Amino acid sequence: MKKIVIVGGVAGGASAAARLRRLDENAEIILFEKGEYISFANCGLPYYIGETIKEREKLLVQTPEAMKASFNIDIRVNSEVITVDTKSKKVRVSSKDKGEYEENYDYLILSPGATPIKPPIPGIQSDKIFTLRNVPDTDKIKAYVDKENVKNAIVIGGGYIGVEMAENLKERALNTALVEAAPHILAPFDSEMVTFAEKELEDNGVGIVLNDGVKEFKEDGTGVNVILNSGKILYADMIILAIGVKPDTAFLKDSGIEFGTKGHIIVNNKMETKVEGVYAVGDAIEVVDFVNESKTAIALAGPANKQGRIAADNICGLNSIYKGTMGTAIIKVFGLTGSSTGNNERTLKSKNIQYKAIYLHPNSSAGYYPGAAPMTIKLIFNDEGKILGAQAFGYAGVDKRIDDIAITMRLGGTVYDLTELELAYAPPYSSAKDPVNMAGFIAENVLTGKDEIILTEDIDNRDKDKTQLVDVRTELECSNGIIEGAINIPSEDIRARMNELDKSKEILIYCQVGLRGYIVARILRSNGFKVKNLTGGYKTYTMGKFKPRDVVMNNSGEGGSMDLRGKKSNVSLESNLNEYKEADEAYKKGDFDKNLDACGICCPGPLMRVNSNIQDMKEGEVLKVTASDQGFYEDIKSWCERTNNELLDRKKEKGNIIAFIKKGNKKQAVSNSNSVNNGTIAQKDNKTLVVFSGDLDKALASFIIANGAAAMGKKVTMFFTFWGLNILRKHEKVSVSKGFMDKMFGFMMPRGAKRLKLSKMNMLGMGTKMMKMVMRNKNVSSLDELIKAAIDSGIEIVACQMSMDVMGLKQEELIDGVKVGGVGYYLGEAEDSNVNLFI
Repeated sequence: MKKIVIVGGVAGGASAAARLRRLDENAEIILFEKGEYISFANCGLPYYIGETIKEREKLLVQTPEAMKASFNIDIRVNSEVITVDTKSKKVRVSSKDKGEYEENYDYLILSPGATPIKPPIPGIQSDKIFTLRNVPDTDKIKAYVDKENVKNAIVIGGGYIGVEMAENLKERALNTALVEAAPHILAPFDSEMVTFAEKELEDNGVGIVLNDGVKEFKEDGTGVNVILNSGKILYADMIILAIGVKPDTAFLKDSGIEFGTKGHIIVNNKMETKVEGVYAVGDAIEVVDFVNESKTAIALAGPANKQGRIAADNICGLNSIYKGTMGTAIIKVFGLTGSSTGNNERTLKSKNIQYKAIYLHPNSSAGYYPGAAPMTIKLIFNDEGKILGAQAFGYAGVDKRIDDIAITMRLGGTVYDLTELELAYAPPYSSAKDPVNMAGFIAENVLTGKDEIILTEDIDNRDKDKTQLVDVRTELECSNGIIEGAINIPSEDIRARMNELDKSKEILIYCQVGLRGYIVARILRSNGFKVKNLTGGYKTYTMGKFKPRDVVMNNSGEGGSMDLRGKKSNVSLESNLNEYKEADEAYKKGDFDKNLDACGICCPGPLMRVNSNIQDMKEGEVLKVTASDQGFYEDIKSWCERTNNELLDRKKEKGNIIAFIKKGNKKQAVSNSNSVNNGTIAQKDNKTLVVFSGDLDKALASFIIANGAAAMGKKVTMFFTFWGLNILRKHEKVSVSKGFMDKMFGFMMPRGAKRLKLSKMNMLGMGTKMMKMVMRNKNVSSLDELIKAAIDSGIEIVACQMSMDVMGLKQEELIDGVKVGGVGYYLGEAEDSNVNLFI
């Protein structure tokens, strides 16, 4: 009969014990645990402190009594193994109940885990400074928050535990700051990706201090001043140390077991140590990196469970092998989810491994289905298509996308296999081409030479004398920001304007997310240009530039206060928190008068829907609106300011923008004269558009701008002349008396919005069909719908009488709601406008 001693419980030790019993009913199994709890949900500890998990008992996965009853295992808690004699096959135990004694073994499984790092920083022994590793630590922290009137908290360390603690302390209504000595938090993510998490923390009121370590802790009354290396001082009532962990292996010093450079136990792929009959699992061991095959240490519960099972298998003669750790992990950051697998760029560079990386920004589900949320995926691979790693951030569906990629990696698949994965599809869950498929398509284009890409650092480090940077977004998109030094040539104009580009230079292209850049690059390359496309586009570039605001935490005499200062106006987080909490409680109770779902609608659709709904409401009533268009976050603020409605609250929640708007008095229509009334000069605030073109894309732009202006409460007049009149023609043929030339004009011109062509890339009608299909897929309103919305919102649509006469058109041939006017009418309207566009 085998006698097996296991040192340490939780994931590795407890899994090994249970597996051993299932394989061998007769073995004698003893499990020593130096604490009181043999198996607990250590990943759930922060959420119990934050009170997301309400009941402490739910943290206890397995009790000693239950495990003994189920598996007939001798469980000895409060029993610390203090030495191991591998020659005599004995362990020495310090027991709370029995004192010190020895226990012999045939096989030994070591699962001692790791302990929090506490560097020798002056003042670190303060009773206001805590670490979180086990249930007793959790009890101490929660009791302190519950009973000590804590207002300010600082978390030192931006790893997974640090970020989760910062979130959960904020959920407890504490002013919370996170201090990280490295340039960024969450080391498994690359710097341009992790900014999504940093921004989410800041958006939810957590202050972030990066690239600044702790020099000293100094007691200050009821709290502690945290003095940073930069000289900055932050005040806190309590501090959580989450700097990292080290293997708890000091008791093995003279055992003959071999250790790595950082004190981790060295094992082979059967989990055997150098000493025969001794196995080791969990956070205390070195593992092989699945991707680069070097030695590393990765402290994760999933691998620890598998390692415990493999050690048990090999003790029982099953010859199981551990094939390495990929480091697949996931984290919740308020409403955001981040996940990664494999190696990041920093690791690959340190190992001198060549790689390529691409980015994409898909929706979690079909864009037209309510609840579709944006995500960003980064895929790293080599020239053979082997997947080296992936990272993703988003508000829905991130977990399954990283899991799909991780499975493909584990089974030896490549980026080409990602294109072929047949994944479950229905509009609430995905798109017909899943984001994972899309990642494969983009990577395949790179490997097969269809797309030559550049990264954000290549843009910043470009040789400006040898390159030309081109932004192929629309002028409207560029108005919200452009990379310095870029020229703007919208993608639809590229064929007509490519003569503006210098063939002697390398052309660097970017759009918003990378797709239009790829299309333009293909066009230019076929015309003899040397072109590269910025993968991930302007969105990836700008996210990589995110910088947290300055954090100020002071002792106000009542527990402290915190401000975030910098890019935005000073924000008192405590007062804002109370204000938003009151608002949230009221809204949760249903204290709003109307609920508008504007998800899945592109700009300016959400604003138009808001404007329409507000018009039907009474002054003082509150409208709750939910939109998935990310631009709505800023748009609704501007709309409320311009329309004299009150924005009570706006927030981001799981990828959606939620705003609460209280209807106020609409601004009075301004006088059309230039006279002075009561000492105030009347302002000219109308908008006029002259629509000369009959091209589909230009017609769409005209009505999008007009509807947007109307949604802002402006009086809008659209004056249609010459070819623009075709937009207003009825689709059906109308029988009217005409001369020969008038009939010829009518026959040759498109009849109505449905028959308009694109100005560029029409391709004998295929381009127009593609445009309409894309618009449907992305839930962009059709031209007919935009025209109807314009008429319904009171926009004046005027057909030029002179142009109608020249073109041979009669008023009966135009859609209902169109006025007929002349140049004088247009000039009168233009005189009272401060914006006059010619399209």
